[in-house]
Parts: sequence; structure tokens; C-alpha cells
Amino acid sequence: MMRRSPPCAAARLLAAWLLALVIAGCAPKAPPRVPALPPPAPAPAPVAPPVAHTPPAPVPPAAPPAATVPATTEAVEHLRAELDRIFLAPALDRMLWSIQVQSLATGEVLYRLNPLKLVMPASNMKIVTLAAAAERLGWDFTYETKLLASGPIEGGVLRGDLVVVGSGDPTVNARGGSATAVFESWAVTLREAGITAIEGRIIADDHAFSDETLGAGWAWDYLVYGYAAPVTALQYRENIAEVVVRPGSAAGLPAVVFVRPDETGLAIENHAVTLLAGGTTTVEVHRMAGSDRLQVTGAIPLGAAEAVRSVAVDNPARFFARALRSTLMTSGISVGGQAIAIRNLATAPDLTRGALLVSHRSAPLSEIAKVLMKVSQNLYAETLVKTLGLQTGAGTTEAGQKVVQEVIEGWGVAPGSYVLADGSGLSRYNFVCAETIVQILRHVSADARLRGPYLDALPVGGQAAPEGGTLSRRFRGTRAAGNVRAKTGSIANARALSGFVQTVDGETLVFSIIGNNFTQPQAAIDAAADLAVERLANFTRNGVGSN
Repeated sequence: MMRRSPPCAAARLLAAWLLALVIAGCAPKAPPRVPALPPPAPAPAPVAPPVAHTPPAPVPPAAPPAATVPATTEAVEHLRAELDRIFLAPALDRMLWSIQVQSLATGEVLYRLNPLKLVMPASNMKIVTLAAAAERLGWDFTYETKLLASGPIEGGVLRGDLVVVGSGDPTVNARGGSATAVFESWAVTLREAGITAIEGRIIADDHAFSDETLGAGWAWDYLVYGYAAPVTALQYRENIAEVVVRPGSAAGLPAVVFVRPDETGLAIENHAVTLLAGGTTTVEVHRMAGSDRLQVTGAIPLGAAEAVRSVAVDNPARFFARALRSTLMTSGISVGGQAIAIRNLATAPDLTRGALLVSHRSAPLSEIAKVLMKVSQNLYAETLVKTLGLQTGAGTTEAGQKVVQEVIEGWGVAPGSYVLADGSGLSRYNFVCAETIVQILRHVSADARLRGPYLDALPVGGQAAPEGGTLSRRFRGTRAAGNVRAKTGSIANARALSGFVQTVDGETLVFSIIGNNFTQPQAAIDAAADLAVERLANFTRNGVGSN
């Protein structure tokens, strides 16, 4: 879930113009072509091609061995010329591309443009994070959350605090149902154990992760938004709340502003006003990191639909504890004390004799991965990095990055071909090159332990949500629909698309297309990448192919 520019008429017009330019065959200026790399050794095993979804398409067999793949130089050269017309179009002169397209079966590099240049990958960084997490944690990995009693239970009353100890589970949220469903199940377990009242407090213990909750290089001006939510070892509703703004009863009056749910701890400063009917809604939210004060500014006209803004909660552990307390009380378990984060206590409760009341396990990593990749959920990626750090004893981003580094360099990735700053790609301190992304995807596809769930987690072009994810609206009506599986990426002045696509011959190609430093609307860059992938889907070694 990266920062995205809203669609606008100018963006659509420029995207359409670029497509027309390329299809018309406008010749780009002719820079010296980088010679094609000699084919590396074939991957250990060919990957099963991506499976088409809704509507179903025939599943081609695995890519044939290198010896049976027709090597038609004319077809490859024609493909390279067509891709040049896209990426070297005069309209894109000032930007930087890093691109590589490679055959999964033979290792032949079909196209490359600055494949070794370090560029900001945006959410393509999640490709790296998930690959390392799958390797070290395994697809069956689950998070455990514990509820402990700090005192004895007498006559149905817990004579002490209820302490919830987290390990990073990001899945206690409303995806697929109620956000409080997990808490409600805990209440049932406590009642079945005979507990009807808690004399003490609800304490949220998030010590498993470090107290550095934000990523290196995250910009202050977007920390208020939900896609930049802080990362802790206890996470409820993905540490996101909603600010709701409705028009007042008359023009000139303050707008009606509130936050849902109620337990966020955010304090509203309402500066939003009501306009005459027919005006434009211009609601904005502002909050400095470390502050609970949320300023709401702008205007909303009479008769307008409510405006909803997704915002990050500053203190996720306290949010978790408050929501749990509220749910327990609604479920018939009285709580005498308040909800509090353990970091806000002068003295932590003694849990040396604390009884384990509940042990909750999350969905496995294979399911977590689908939200991470299809929705592009930044919080999940940052959580995985810190979880990898825990494997070495430290729930920090730095420790997790060392694990990621060990994994990918163990796969042959060159140390100078990437720079890790966070796990999600939100940071502008991340750098990677197209060759590295392709190398990681080729390794994952060749490893039977990693391949299946990884491919299932990738968005599928042109398919409805949830299968299509961030590619739901792209590639519709083309041969790439239901065919391409790829991860998108988007931050300001950076767009990326990397994954797998099958050709007309059933040959699987792995590609990485990353664009940086552009001033055109993002839709124009997406148009170029999409047209290129469509061309790959239509490629055949038995002829020059067509679009």
C-alpha cells in the first residue's frame, strides 16, 4: 500500500498519447545498445507457468528444456526493437529505467536496459523481503500472542493484571470479518476458564520489537497516513484508524469530525468548515510523529458524502489494549483497571508466576503473504523484517536486514547490487537494480519449497480482487490478463513492475521494469510498462509476433 497519486484527466491523456506514440512506431533516439549478456547456466528446474484465474485459461506445460526452445534471432531482435520504441521514446528521455527480461527456461536475457543501475524499487522491495522471510521462516510460520495473568484467579476474579504479550502478528484486523473477532474469541476462552472479572489493568506488552516504529527515510509529511503506520509487536486493525468528516447543519459552521474506532487515543483539532452545496471537498489531516494531536483542515459542502481519511495510530500497543478492554467488557467480563502500554509503566508487572490463559496463533505466512503482496501492505513487510531479526535475538530492522542480506547473498546476489533501508519500499533510501530483482525471482521460481505460495501471493493482471490485487485494473482485455503475475511499486517519482509472464509459445519470462526520476504522471509510466509486458505476452520465437 504505497503512496499513490490520484488519477487525473491529464494523466490519462498523457498515457493515451504515449501508447499512441509507441504503437505508431515513433522511432526513439538511438543510443548505443548494450550487448546482450551471454546466457547464464539454466536454473535448477523450470518453474511451472503462472495459472490463469477467472476466467480460467488453459495451463501450459512447464517450459521446455533449453535444447528444445527454438532460437530465432530475428524474433528476439524484433522484440528488442519494439521494447526500445517503448522505453526510449522521446517523451521519456529525462527519466531512468532499469530493466531486465530473461527466459526462465534457458536463462537467455531477451532485453536489458541499465540492468545494473541502482534505482528506488518502491514496493518491489517486498519481493526481496518476502523471499527472505519464506526462506528463513517457512510458509507454515505463525505468530503467537499470549494472554497472561499477573495474579491469582479467585472466585472468577483475576486478582491482578491481564497482560497480552505480542510477537508481531499483523493479522488482528477486519480483513475477512470483524476486527474484534479475535478478541471476542479470547473472551469466550476466559469465560470458559471461569473468569468473569479482571481486578487489574489490561497491559499491552510489545517488547518483542524495538521501540523504533518507523522506517529509515520515511518522510515526515506522510507519517499521518495509514500506509505509513508504525510497526510494533502488538498490532490491531493494522495500526490504522479512520477520520470521518461530514458537513455541518449550515454553511459556515464547523464540519462534523470524529475518529473510528473509539479506542485510538487520537485527539481531534477540528478546523474543517462547511461550504455551500456544490462546492468541492478539500479535507486534509495533519499529525506530527509522536503526537496524538490530529488536525483536520479543509472544507466539505452541504449534501456531500462523508469524507474518510485513513490515518496511522501513534501508539499501537495502547490502541490494542484499549480495544481488547472494550471487547472484554462488551462480552461480559468486567475490567477494573485501565488499558495501558507496558512502555508507559514505571514498573512492569511480575510475570514470573503468571498463568498462561490464552495462546493465539495467526494465519500462516503463506496467507499473510497474499495480503502483503496483493494489497501491498507496508506494515506486513516491516513486521516480517523485524520478525527475521528475532531469529537472531533482536526484533529490530537492522537485525532483520542482516538476515535478508545473508539469504540473498547466499543465492548469489552481489553485495553492491542493493541497499536495504526498510522492508516495504516506502523509504527513498532503498536501492536495487533490475538484475537483482530478476535473480531473486528466478531463484524463488526454481526452488520447489518457495515457488507455489510465492506465485500465489503475487497480483494477477486483469483479475478481480482479491486475486488481482494491485493489478486488478491493468491488462484487462489483453493476452496478459490472467497471465502476468507481478508486484507493483509506487512512491513519488518511482514506479516498478516485476514478475512472470508467459509467451505465446508457453515460455515463461521473468522481468523487472523499474522507472525513476520522471516528471510525467504515473499513469504514463504505467502505460509504458504495461505495453511492454503485453508485448512479452504476445512474443513467439516462431515469428516476429504482434500486439
